[in-house]
Amino acid sequence: MNGWAKVNRSISACVVLLVVTLVQAGCGRGQVAESNLPSEAQSEKASLFTVSPEQLPHLRIGPVQRAIWQINIETTGTVDWDADRTTQAITQVTGPITRIVVDYGSHVRAGDPLLYVSSPDIANAIATYKKARDQQELTRKALDREKELLAHGAAAVKDVESAQADYNEAATDVQNSLQALKIFAITPQELNAAERQSAPISPELALRAPIAGTVVQKLVMPGQLIQAGVTTCFVLSDTSTVWVQGHIFDRDLPLVRVGDAVVETNSSFAQTFHGAVSYVGAMVDPDTRTTPVRILTRNPGDLLKKDMYLEAVIHTKTKKNILSVPVSAVLHDSENEPFVYVEVRPREFARRSVAVGAQQNGNVEIQSGLKEGEEVVSEGSVFLQFANSYQ
Repeated sequence: MNGWAKVNRSISACVVLLVVTLVQAGCGRGQVAESNLPSEAQSEKASLFTVSPEQLPHLRIGPVQRAIWQINIETTGTVDWDADRTTQAITQVTGPITRIVVDYGSHVRAGDPLLYVSSPDIANAIATYKKARDQQELTRKALDREKELLAHGAAAVKDVESAQADYNEAATDVQNSLQALKIFAITPQELNAAERQSAPISPELALRAPIAGTVVQKLVMPGQLIQAGVTTCFVLSDTSTVWVQGHIFDRDLPLVRVGDAVVETNSSFAQTFHGAVSYVGAMVDPDTRTTPVRILTRNPGDLLKKDMYLEAVIHTKTKKNILSVPVSAVLHDSENEPFVYVEVRPREFARRSVAVGAQQNGNVEIQSGLKEGEEVVSEGSVFLQFANSYQ
């Protein structure tokens, strides 16, 4: 039994020796004298290692470059209806609803009927208008008759003046009764019908759409008694545009201006949405300590719905001079801290911690840790990270 244990220990020692030999053949630690290293490399002496000539073609190495970037600010936003294109539909008469002709999601044009209300107010208003028109016609005939008699010397001037006053009063009554019909949104066709003496008076009045848009809220039911000027029956909104309500932190607030272009995305949609900043708030939200920003956004196909979340990137008009490397050059350690591999000397690399910022077009901003012109590994960094873990 002891003999087999000795054999197993010998085999294990041979396997470990073989693994170490293979790793050193692919990536051996550089034997560089400390006195010959640059100051940056001296501080990284513990992580300095050498890549063999056979493995070097698998790496892509490039310089840290300086660039002028437009500053982009990332935020999240919530979709809301465009309040400038949203309105309530409120009836102008009191009575029960007899018919509802639209529902949630219905697309309507301005003036389309939404529902019908049965109300004695309509019949009374039309009757008052018809009486006023009849009285106006009667006084017009009386005025014409007095003028004809005056022309033949058979009437006094005061009689003509009295007839003219009666006609003017009747015309005023017609205009007053007509205004009441306009308040009730009586159409010209309904008004023409009301002027015909033989036409029956219908007690039904249509509540018509004040704007073109979509029915986004329906707040009434058939048969419900509604109050003139009080009951909100529907909410209509032109959903071709929406508001996206975002939030900006204090550090980014000086950079955001009305008119800045915004690109918005949602993981549920393949397409992007485009808008512009239309308002920057004047107060700070006490809960989030951010300033609200409103983004007027185009909504093709009505894909964006109220209360939906979007990721938004605000493209400000401010630019800055930065250092950048490809995004693929930046790795993260077990504590999620970013680092890169720097080529200290030909085939000799060191791990360098960095601070990163925004990303644009496949590159990432380097805020600290690198200098312009230093060579970093942009492709193959994962191989170096794996190889360095065995060193």
